[in-house]
Amino acid sequence: MELLANKLSDINFLTSSEESKKNYIRLVERTAKAITGSFIDSTSYSRLTPQELNKAIKVDDLLPAQGIGEDALFEKLEKQVLPNMLRTSSTDYMAHLHTLTLVETIASELIIATYNQSMDSWDQSPAATEIEVEVCKYLCKLYGYDEKAGACFTSGGSQSNMTALMMARDWFCNTKLNHDVKKKGLPANYSKFRFYTSEISHFSMDKSCHTFGLGYDAVVKVPVDSKMKMDMEALEKLVAKDVADGNIPVCCVVTIGTTDYGSIDDAAKARKICDKYGMWLHADGAYGSAVILSDTNSGRIGDLSVCDSITVDFHKMFLMPISCSAVLAKDDANFEAFELHADYLNREEDEEAGYTNLVGKSLQTTRRFDALKVWCAFQFHGKDGYSSIVNTTMDNAHYLYEQLKADSAFQVFIEPEISSVVFRLDASDDVNKIVRRKLIHEDGIVIGQTVYDGKTCLKFTLLNPLVTHEKLDSLMAEIKRLGAASK
Repeated sequence: MELLANKLSDINFLTSSEESKKNYIRLVERTAKAITGSFIDSTSYSRLTPQELNKAIKVDDLLPAQGIGEDALFEKLEKQVLPNMLRTSSTDYMAHLHTLTLVETIASELIIATYNQSMDSWDQSPAATEIEVEVCKYLCKLYGYDEKAGACFTSGGSQSNMTALMMARDWFCNTKLNHDVKKKGLPANYSKFRFYTSEISHFSMDKSCHTFGLGYDAVVKVPVDSKMKMDMEALEKLVAKDVADGNIPVCCVVTIGTTDYGSIDDAAKARKICDKYGMWLHADGAYGSAVILSDTNSGRIGDLSVCDSITVDFHKMFLMPISCSAVLAKDDANFEAFELHADYLNREEDEEAGYTNLVGKSLQTTRRFDALKVWCAFQFHGKDGYSSIVNTTMDNAHYLYEQLKADSAFQVFIEPEISSVVFRLDASDDVNKIVRRKLIHEDGIVIGQTVYDGKTCLKFTLLNPLVTHEKLDSLMAEIKRLGAASK
């Protein structure tokens, strides 16, 4: 049945009518068929250049005077859009901390989109609110926090980190300076605030301080050691120097899995320094937080419960659809930084009566029911299933590192702690850059590129548990072949 775009009825939505239910099922099935039909081979990309892709997806009029209807729309989707989408489930894709998604979490997304709950108030998301609360309680327990802790879901690691740094700033001003930022704004000495993080940490630290009005200069970049971990001796020296110079240490951020190398900072040592100087300690575990579910490797990330807050990203190593992240706080009271009552949203009398309105814990107002993806995946796989997923990816990284180290055609630098491997062909920077481009546009293979010690490097971010050792061997061989042809 053709839907007429300008003649809306309940058939355009899912309601209690039988006709709308049948149409919903039909459209979901048609969409699923179109998606699966685009998976025609094992490559991750259609090979088009940016210029070719731009031409391929062009439409004559994005908002036509008359809607084109269902059949014409699906024709465009099936011919122009879906064949050119990046297929993250392909074992030929390993460029970023960006992953394939578990099928039950894709089903969760259908539920999330269909019911369209808004997580700001209980009356917009009753069951969803109660589930998010329970998931957050479990996450706090999983990472070693007690019943005083709290958590909130966010749009991703950047927002989780920003939330944590905002809690750190307000906590510091309230407890150390007796100054209420929420009411009075930044104190007069705000330009002296300092936030410490690894020189290879995520750029969300800089973005957060910019957003707070503190500026990039508030972020002190701590050198890393030969294993790309934050140098704790250098951290303490930098903090001591800032104190001597009249600056004000507020917060330290340890990275539990750096973006390029997967290196893990020592949270326990950072905790001692933070205690000595009265600082907040945040763990950016956007990448490495999933390692806690490994039965053999969980000790690598250390005891994160020593941190005042933790970022966890589920759309990375947990293999869930974007977006899905959470920020955990050791003391739930610190989420008060985001609390603001509005008569139309989170009335105090409702909360006194037991209605939980989560808007008071978030930078966002309208927010998706992303906790359902975690609930479904955890129920479906259990800890043993996730342990197997995490262990497989970490084993693949170790295998690749050993193979690269044994092959004179490659240079390899840092032994992986999680699942990222940085290496390069023993050739010029230009050759390495050319090889990555050829992989994309000749083979449909997408891998990463970064810089180590001033040299252009290639990177495999191994989050896909479907990757085999044989696949890694074949990719190494293809990189060598393209490298030889590019000299």
